Amino acid sequence: MPAGEMARYHEIVMLMRALVRFTGIFRPGFDPRLSAALLGLVSVGALFSQPAADPAAIARKALDLLLAQNYPEFSALASPQLKANLNEQAFGRLGAQIKGWGAVEKIGEPVVEEMGPTKVVTIPVSFADKSIKARFAINVSGQVSVMYLMPGEEKWARPAYSKPDSFAERAVTFGDDEWKLPGTLAVPKGAGPLPAVLLVQDFGPIDRDDSHAVLKPFRDLSDGLASRGVVVLRYEKRIRQYAERMVGKPYTADDETVDDAVAALAFLRAQSAVDPKRVYLVGHGLGGYLAPRIAAEDGKLAGMVVMAANQRPLEDLMLNQLQTLVVTGKDGKPTPLSGKDLEQAKAAVARIKGLEQNDADAPPILGLPAAYWLDLKGYDPAADAKKLSIPILILYGERDFQVPKVDFDLWKSGLASRQNVTARSYPALNHPFVAGSGPSTEKEYQNPGHVASEVVDDIAKFIGK
Repeated sequence: MPAGEMARYHEIVMLMRALVRFTGIFRPGFDPRLSAALLGLVSVGALFSQPAADPAAIARKALDLLLAQNYPEFSALASPQLKANLNEQAFGRLGAQIKGWGAVEKIGEPVVEEMGPTKVVTIPVSFADKSIKARFAINVSGQVSVMYLMPGEEKWARPAYSKPDSFAERAVTFGDDEWKLPGTLAVPKGAGPLPAVLLVQDFGPIDRDDSHAVLKPFRDLSDGLASRGVVVLRYEKRIRQYAERMVGKPYTADDETVDDAVAALAFLRAQSAVDPKRVYLVGHGLGGYLAPRIAAEDGKLAGMVVMAANQRPLEDLMLNQLQTLVVTGKDGKPTPLSGKDLEQAKAAVARIKGLEQNDADAPPILGLPAAYWLDLKGYDPAADAKKLSIPILILYGERDFQVPKVDFDLWKSGLASRQNVTARSYPALNHPFVAGSGPSTEKEYQNPGHVASEVVDDIAKFIGK
């Protein structure tokens, strides 16, 4: 894939999430990076043409056609790539999903954003039973090159364990001028110095709240821990704050997560309310996977918490997801993914494992730069964690469909010889550590909920609060 095409990779990830959530093409929870690679969505030249003269009007027309389920006219607006991946059958399934939300009550004004050479138009839509944001990427030809639907804004309600009168939040920035990042610092009221926690997010350009649809696990954790007398810092990831600059370079896991986490830890220790000897790291998903590397680079942590993190290589996790994937067949019934697609994924994983250091400029694989894969080549988080002397708490929700329990078990076995390592799993919790019943899916993330109080309790006890 030419390097320039990476410039809209995260838009493609969002499109894949839309396909997962609304069309049933893939089982909810399937990693969109892998699905993008399998469907060939990373080859989207239409996204790199100059913007259309009136993208808002084009997007509104596309929305009206979607709501009217007028596929012939909608397809006339769509780019060839979008038509290839959102055919009439998928369009119909999407329409049936929309119909289930009830009558349209209000369509808001379009908001146009600059996405480099593309215009992205967001239109809020309120139905009787649901609110969404419809997003359309428009190219110079007046074509809709990407379309996806997002949950509408839902006001976050504080969890029962939050005591907002016991702490104050303020906006902060930290880091070098080139990559300065905004964050939110929660500081308990009363005399310090106090223990502190840095929250490091999951995969991708996720926000400071570690949002998974309407769930905001890091905002929950921040409130819960600050209510217990812990200073908490959460921040925007570099690949979110500087998306345009990041996707145009062969970035690594250090660029995405590690370097900024180390800078954030230094920032925390410099705060007057913080006891610099009692600073902890809490990493979720990718943040937990990279926590041992962050801890080693920092060298001063009092302890770390690993939440729902894979222990196996990232490419193995992706392949695992694909091997358990079920797609919707032409008859509407779930069927296993084709052997051809499985073979393509296995071949991609084999290419990743075969990369050498002089391959840093090779084309991206599974939607990530070759440099990213090389940066993680040979990385064994449990083995690296074993070399640390600090206390470690490993947490896992047994309803997690994104990271299998085998990874939790590998963390435990890899650190079995360590005396100051504690592992705990929660039968009712999912990947964001919200309680539920039955198999968890990405659809569950659309239901308001909070990180379970027992998780907050366990982390607070680990810190000594």
